Parts: sequence; C-alpha cells; structure tokens
Amino acid sequence: MSILVDTSVWIEYFRGSDGFDKLDFFIDENLVVTNDLILSELIPFLKIRKQRRLVNLLNEINKLKLSVIWEQLIDYQYTCLKNGVNGVGISDLIIVQNAKQNQCSIYSIDKHFDLIKNILKIKLVE
Repeated sequence: MSILVDTSVWIEYFRGSDGFDKLDFFIDENLVVTNDLILSELIPFLKIRKQRRLVNLLNEINKLKLSVIWEQLIDYQYTCLKNGVNGVGISDLIIVQNAKQNQCSIYSIDKHFDLIKNILKIKLVE
C-alpha cells in the first residue's frame, strides 16, 4: 500500500503542527509517495526559505509518474458538480487521478477530498 501525501499535510508537518504522527510512521515504513504536482507546490517555497535538506529529502521520495487524462478529469469535475460539489480544483482532481492510477490512498487535510471521496470512490487516510 502506498500513500500519496498531499501538499496540505506536508505544509502542516513542516510547521510542526500536532496530529501528524501518522506521517512519521508512513515515512518510517516507506509507504509515502509523491508526484511532480505536489513537489511543484512545495519546493519553490522551501527553496526561498533555503531549506535545501528538506528539498533533497522530498526529492528522494518515490515519485509516481503523472499521466493526466483530461477527458477523465472533465468527467470527475462533471460528477462532482452533478452531485452538488463545486469548487474542486483541477490540481486536486489530478491528485485523485494519479492516486487511482497507482492504487494509492490519499493523505490530505484539504476538505475537498472529504467532499469527493464517496463521489469519486477514492481511498483517504483517516
């Protein structure tokens, strides 16, 4: 089982927020994966803050290949809207697609994932 850790979790983890002991366990067990989308959201800010060690560590995490299928993203967005869920960003839908393509769970604190988990049948880390 692999766990795709969303940017929202990494940000709180790096801030030292409470409640992210699970992430330490997942890291220790080598369950964490990432992708270029998540890294592109995290790394520029870390570089500005001269956090080279964190950048290097993030780049060592197993990276899932992104294979964006736009037709499927359109279908995901349509399904969300049809079910009354508005405002889900394309980046979140790409993360969903990438996790599903690789049979991964998603670890996120972004409320959008809770709203769409049953609609798009995604596995979330609780």
